[in-house]
Amino acid sequence: MPRLSPDQPFLHPNTQVTNSTFGRYCEIGEGTRVLNSTFGDYAYAERLSDIANTTVGKFANIAAMTRIGPTDHPFANAAQHHFLYRSSWYFDDAEDDPAFFAARAARRTTLGPDCWIGHGAIIKPEVTVGAGAIVASGAVVTKDVPPFAIVGGNTAKLIRMRFDDTIIERLLALAWWDWDHARLRDVLPDFRALRAEEFLEKYSA
Repeated sequence: MPRLSPDQPFLHPNTQVTNSTFGRYCEIGEGTRVLNSTFGDYAYAERLSDIANTTVGKFANIAAMTRIGPTDHPFANAAQHHFLYRSSWYFDDAEDDPAFFAARAARRTTLGPDCWIGHGAIIKPEVTVGAGAIVASGAVVTKDVPPFAIVGGNTAKLIRMRFDDTIIERLLALAWWDWDHARLRDVLPDFRALRAEEFLEKYSA
């Protein structure tokens, strides 16, 4: 039997999951926290990651110790401390600030299908990482990343594209990440053996 299941995510010890949903064959690594997020089928996050307010695409690959959708403090105010919005933690007669939390949750980060987020990377709120893109280890991503781009650095900049424009267009049109589980299994030998160009020649219309 495979370790991962179509019915429920594989949650390693000490995970914290709040107000989040998972598709088929998902895995969440030890010590990872997931808040207000949605994981598409086959997506996974490695250990000690912190993921908030994020839409995670199918087959997304999230390495260890990443921070995705990190929340901000109210830095335009006179104070930026928790007591402004987690007020009930400090005062018996004060409530938390629901408007602040609602605004924070609305600032979504989006990870496209089959992207790869490298070890220790940070991806800010309201950023979209395109399909098949690679975010290098330790990168700090503050702007959208095009499909199949490789970015790195602080702040992240384009290193190169994985493929030329024609291959990218054909991969996006093929959208293999939408294939069903049985077809993925049938094609597994070619996923392993063929380079992208050869794969497209065999499977694109």
